[in-house]
Amino acid sequence: MSRFPPAEAADWRRIRRYAVPRWMIERATARRLAGDWAGACAAAAVDVDFELPRIAGKYGADVATAVADDLHHFAPDLLRWHLPRLLGGRTTLAPNLTVLLSGHHPPGRGGAPYLYVLTPAMTEGPQRLTLRFGQLGEEHRPGAADITTEDWTTARHLWDVRHAAELREHCGGNAERPPFLNADGTPRPPSELPRSDPGDDPAERAEWAALLHEEGEVEAAFAAAGVTADLTPPPSRGWYHTDPKALLAARPFSLTRLEPGIRRLAEAGAGNRFRIANGWRNSILLELTDRTGPGGGLRVSVVQEDDSPVMPRALWRELPDLGLLRSGRLAPAQLHPLVGAALFPSLPVPKGPPGPEAPVPVRVRCRGSWHRVLSRGGRLDVPHGEEEQQRERAMRAFGGAVAGCFAVQQAWTSGTGRLPRALRDQRRELFLRAQHGDTPGVLELLDAGVDPRIRDGARRGLLHVLNLLDHEPLLPRLLSAGLDLEGRDHRERTPLCAAVGHGGSVALVEALLAAGARIDVVDTMELSLAQVIRKYKRHDLAFLRERVEKEHPGIGADWWEEWEQ
Repeated sequence: MSRFPPAEAADWRRIRRYAVPRWMIERATARRLAGDWAGACAAAAVDVDFELPRIAGKYGADVATAVADDLHHFAPDLLRWHLPRLLGGRTTLAPNLTVLLSGHHPPGRGGAPYLYVLTPAMTEGPQRLTLRFGQLGEEHRPGAADITTEDWTTARHLWDVRHAAELREHCGGNAERPPFLNADGTPRPPSELPRSDPGDDPAERAEWAALLHEEGEVEAAFAAAGVTADLTPPPSRGWYHTDPKALLAARPFSLTRLEPGIRRLAEAGAGNRFRIANGWRNSILLELTDRTGPGGGLRVSVVQEDDSPVMPRALWRELPDLGLLRSGRLAPAQLHPLVGAALFPSLPVPKGPPGPEAPVPVRVRCRGSWHRVLSRGGRLDVPHGEEEQQRERAMRAFGGAVAGCFAVQQAWTSGTGRLPRALRDQRRELFLRAQHGDTPGVLELLDAGVDPRIRDGARRGLLHVLNLLDHEPLLPRLLSAGLDLEGRDHRERTPLCAAVGHGGSVALVEALLAAGARIDVVDTMELSLAQVIRKYKRHDLAFLRERVEKEHPGIGADWWEEWEQ
């Protein structure tokens, strides 16, 4: 089983399969081992927004040396593996986060600068990260009460190869294995799990506390982890009443690691009180006390308002990999190599997530019998002759209903209608690989025969998601396959509209224009390309805005012009 709800566990399973593809890990690792940290960042889709020589001039030679040392051991693919995700049916990175990696303290130069990472601003935009170095605003410094900042300065095992092997300890494991798993990566059977106080073994104590938590014994679970749980409800707000026990029971805590995690933050000067945000209504407060004996020196409670710094998710949540391994949703061989080596030191180092799977035949009910359809040769192949298919296409053109294999064909290339589950899974794999910038994976699927005319449930074709991918090898191939540059998605956006509004590069926009994309288009909100450019502050596309306004004056929504003034 998993400590995460089923829907969230399904999200994490897709994240582990698609978000950090094997080729990315291999390329980034090769560049890192060759001493090319910038090349490793490029391979892992991390944009570097600073220059090392300038650091010495601004902050001193000692700081520049320390930063260079961090960068030499920086594993950007491991960082991407561990970064928080949006979830809720999505697999994309949590947006607009500032993740602090390391702080540096130049003597007599004011506030300390940090090496830090910015996650993408757009939920469904390109999944590229930005690595920066410099001083931060007060709202992003350690100890600030900002929910958009994650302080990983005491969690180097999440990004620094020198500390990656510490992951098992940070998960509550012992010298041989993590909680709930054997040293060979197989789940421990219930008969081998502790049912009473197991003593000093950290893995067994983590299991005991987690089992109590899963059974609803919240207070006992926290006590087993050395934490005092105060279940006193906070004052009510009108009709809304908070049940602390239910709230604490619903969170996937890594219970035995709460106090060590907070103590590391406290020793680093980030404070001794931290909160876990729970929307606008209340927060979970974790605070160190001077108490010793049963219950330990950490107290957890639920409060209405508190301005304590937010505790990084990586320090209080169960590692998603453990839940996936425990429930059989993930195999040790599919882990990131550094993660697998840390969790299971006696096993061979894993190779990473599997690559794309070739399409397989899918059974479809058609005219009273079962037919097998297969995406091959660049089309969804059905067991019907060309004459019969022409007849069905003519019937559809005149508004007639189609069924069976032909209905599946129509849903496959239109994004509307129902598909068998197996075909939905094949479609999901293609678009998830696109979402995470896996250009090699998308090309491999096309080489395996996947129909490039496929559309997802939002009626987006592959041209609509080029903003997420490397368009140079894909755009000519898609155009030669006959894809329509003016095809519309569910919001009436053309591929050019999608590129402009969803973070597409200038090079992609220019390539679409060179291919003949029209600029006199509006979306379902009647916004023109010029208005979309202004809406998203795409100053880099000023040339296109000026062209649209010159060639098509007055196009677009009047309400937008009035609202913008």
